[in-house]
Amino acid sequence: MTTHVIADDAEALAVAAALAEEFREGASARDAERRLPRAEVDRLSASGLLAVTVPAAHGGADVSRETLAEVFRLLATADASLAQIPQSHFVYAEVIERRGTDDQRTFFHAELLAGRRLGNAQSEAGTRHVQDIRTRLEPQPDGSYLLNGVKHYATGALFAHWIPVLARAGDDALHVAFVRRGAPGLTVTDDWDGMGQRTTASGTVRLTDVRVSADRVFPHHLTFQEPQLHGAVAQLLHAAIDTGIAGGALAEAAAFVRTRSRPWFESGFGTAAEDPLLVQRFGELAVRVRASEALLREAGRTVDRARAGLTDDSAAEASIAVAAAKAHAADTAVEVANALFEVAGTRSALGALNLNRHWRDARTHTLHDPVRWKIQHIGRYVLSGIRPPRHGLL
Repeated sequence: MTTHVIADDAEALAVAAALAEEFREGASARDAERRLPRAEVDRLSASGLLAVTVPAAHGGADVSRETLAEVFRLLATADASLAQIPQSHFVYAEVIERRGTDDQRTFFHAELLAGRRLGNAQSEAGTRHVQDIRTRLEPQPDGSYLLNGVKHYATGALFAHWIPVLARAGDDALHVAFVRRGAPGLTVTDDWDGMGQRTTASGTVRLTDVRVSADRVFPHHLTFQEPQLHGAVAQLLHAAIDTGIAGGALAEAAAFVRTRSRPWFESGFGTAAEDPLLVQRFGELAVRVRASEALLREAGRTVDRARAGLTDDSAAEASIAVAAAKAHAADTAVEVANALFEVAGTRSALGALNLNRHWRDARTHTLHDPVRWKIQHIGRYVLSGIRPPRHGLL
């Protein structure tokens, strides 16, 4: 596979916009048939988009996180599953950059520039809570490690060249072990059956005595012992996906009403698009979407400012800005995707049209982590100046 190297932020946005239009064409059919987007994921790799955060010193564009969020928003307007697949890719690219040695960064940045994809194996089912990680990384006499555990919701693992695995070492400290896809003892099962984001292949990863060399292990626990943007960047991309879902649903609703909806007989107008009650509702929904887009841009800028001068205060500001963007975008995505049927009318509920995919995607993605806790952290910060915790989900 020949991989393009993107030069700067402007090119990244142009490539993302072009790919979004390309991916939009088959998004509904892929969802309806649960047809995994293998060719489309390869197009993402070949385009160079998956390497846009590689530092300039290693040959990358090192785009701003504001730009990265906009890339995700654009992709999500077209296909929320496709936009979700590389989310963990960029989160673990941040781990490489922040926690890697010079040799580790050199190796993995070259991999990213060559179009290699990172998946994820972090969440576990049946544990006490989301941060109760029981996968073990056991040191061996020769300096290597053995990995054992079971991971669920492993978005992107099926398409990955490298699978970052969240695991605890003998001292219970959190590490990330990068496992090459196809390594002995590693299996990835495509058993994701969520009602939404159906083609993310967020299945199960099983690790049985998987051997990992020491130079593929990163001390992730150190991330949370100092000011960090790990959670802010991860949540920024989630906010971008929700914002994109809302924008895509609004655009499809408008197109449907303009071309297929009939006016209500009491309105007195010849087309549904002239109905003043529908005009009012579309205006309200557009305000919601524009507000989410504005909050996303501001959150991206706040993260970028923090990257330029990382302190406890700047990291807190970034986390709070991202939390606000995510909370608003999550509510907006569900509201707009639901309102699509309200404004489009009875015909929009036909199964063959598959317009419900927007609501299914929004409802599924917004379950990722609870907005109510983000609102709590925002409130504490505003009232008492309490910085949000460094747990990686803010």
